[in-house]
Amino acid sequence: MQFEPQLITYVDRLAGDFGGLLDLLEGPLAGAFGGVHLLPFYDPIDGADAGFDPVDHTAVDHRLGDWNDAAHIGANHVVMADLIVNHVSSRSPAFIDWCEHGVRSEHDGMFLTLDRVFPGGPTDAELDSIYRPRPGLPFTDYDVAGVSRRVWTTFTSDQIDIDVDHPAAWRYLLEVLDRFAGAKVDIVRLDAVGYAVKRHGTRCFMLPETFDFIRRLADECHERGMQVLVEIHSHYLTQIEIAGEVDLIYDFALPPLVLHAIYQRDARPLQRWLTVRPTNCVTVLDTHDGIGVIDVAPANGEPGLLEADDIDRLVEAIHSASRGQSRQATGAAASNVDLYQVNCAWFDALGGDDRAHLLARMIQVLVPGVPQVYYAGLLAEHNDMELIGRTGVGRDINRPYYDDHRRRAALARPVVQDTLRLLRWRSAECHLFGGDFELLACDPHQLALAWSHRGHRLEAFFDLADRSYRIELDGRSASAMHDLGSLRSDPGRSASESASA
Repeated sequence: MQFEPQLITYVDRLAGDFGGLLDLLEGPLAGAFGGVHLLPFYDPIDGADAGFDPVDHTAVDHRLGDWNDAAHIGANHVVMADLIVNHVSSRSPAFIDWCEHGVRSEHDGMFLTLDRVFPGGPTDAELDSIYRPRPGLPFTDYDVAGVSRRVWTTFTSDQIDIDVDHPAAWRYLLEVLDRFAGAKVDIVRLDAVGYAVKRHGTRCFMLPETFDFIRRLADECHERGMQVLVEIHSHYLTQIEIAGEVDLIYDFALPPLVLHAIYQRDARPLQRWLTVRPTNCVTVLDTHDGIGVIDVAPANGEPGLLEADDIDRLVEAIHSASRGQSRQATGAAASNVDLYQVNCAWFDALGGDDRAHLLARMIQVLVPGVPQVYYAGLLAEHNDMELIGRTGVGRDINRPYYDDHRRRAALARPVVQDTLRLLRWRSAECHLFGGDFELLACDPHQLALAWSHRGHRLEAFFDLADRSYRIELDGRSASAMHDLGSLRSDPGRSASESASA
C-alpha cells in the first residue's frame, strides 16, 4: 500500500486545468502529496452535480485538457479517478436515444425503471422502505417513445440510474474502466456504489447482491492493474464488512469522531473506533461532500460509535461553530442530494480555529491509513456563502473556485503553511506508517498512539482539553509544526527515497 498523503481536488476549481494542477503539485505543493484524487473531469464538469453526472464518462472535458494530460499527472503521482457506477446524465446520448426510440433503441434496458424492480407495482410499505439520500421518492417520470416511464433517479432528476444487471450497462462500465487503464489510472473510486443494486422488498441499499457487484467490478479493475476504493456512507459495521472485500475503504467515521473529541474534549469514542476499524483505510476529514454523521450513528437496532443524543449535539455544534452558515446549506435548507451529511467547510466546522485545525490534521495523518486532504480543507477555506447564494446547491458551500490571486493568498496563510509542513513531513516519513500501530493508555481527554518500524519508534500525544500535542521520534520531541523537520528517522533520506522504502 502507498502511504503518502493524497490530494482530493476538482481540477478546474483549484487550478483551472490539468496543466495548472501539475504546476501546483510540482511547485507550491511539492513534497506534500504522493497522489491525487481527480474529482470528475469528464464531459461536462459543470452539470447537475459538479461532474458526477457525466454526459460522456469516457471523455475529458476539453476545458481541462485530455487523457494525455491526465496521464502526465500520473507520471509522478498515484492517480485516483471516479467510476460513477450508479447513474449517467439525462443528457447522455444513450439516454436521449432511449427516450426517442424506446424498445427499438440499442440502449433499451440500460436504464432502471420502477417496473423493472416492482413488476406488479410497489406497495406503500415497499416504497417507504427504500433507503434514499434526499427528500422524496427516487423516481422521475420521462417520456420514452411516447410512453411515460418512471425512471430511478436516486440523487437528482438529471442523474439517471443504470440497471447494473443489464449487459448494456455492464459493457458501459467496462468501457470506462478500459479508458482509465489506458490513461494509467492507479485507483478506481466506486462512487455511490451502495445504491447500485435494487431489489423489491429491500431497502435497495447495500444488499448481498451489492457485495457481489463490488467483487465483480474489483476483479475487472485488478485485471487492468488498478486498485479499488469503495465509497459508502453507512453504519460502521457495514464498513468493516466491506473492507474485507476490496483494496481500500474510506474511514468516514473519523471526521465526526474527531469533531466530537475536539468539541466535547472526549477522545473515548475515537479511541474505541481505532481499536476495531479496518487497516486498509483512506482517512479523510473533509471531501467534496458534506461531513457525514450516519457513519457513527445507531442503525437498525445496532448501537453506533456515538449515541443518538451525541449525534444531535455534534450537528448543533457544527452549526454553532460555523455561525449558522452550515444550517443554511444542510437538509431541506438548500437544494441537496443528501440528508445524512452536514454541509460545511471543515475549517469553519472548527470555528476557524488554527490550533484546532492543525490538531485535527495531525490526528488524521498519524492514525493508520492513507491520508487524503481535500483542497478546500488544505487551504483552510471558509464557507463559500457567495457561491451557494448563486447556485442554491448546499454542497457548494465547500466547493470553492480559486483564481491565481485567491490561491496565492490562501497558500501564504500561516495555518496553510503549517499544514503543508505537516504533510511534507508525513510524506518524508511515510515508511514508518507501514509498521506496527498501537494505542497508548491515557486520560479520556487525551489521545496517545505509537508506531514502530525497523528499530524506529514514533509516539504522539494529543490533549483535547488545551488542543496541544507532542510528537516524539526516537527520543527527539516536537511540539510545533516548524519543529517537525527535525524529526527524521533517517535525516539523510529524501521524501522520494522514504516513499520507496
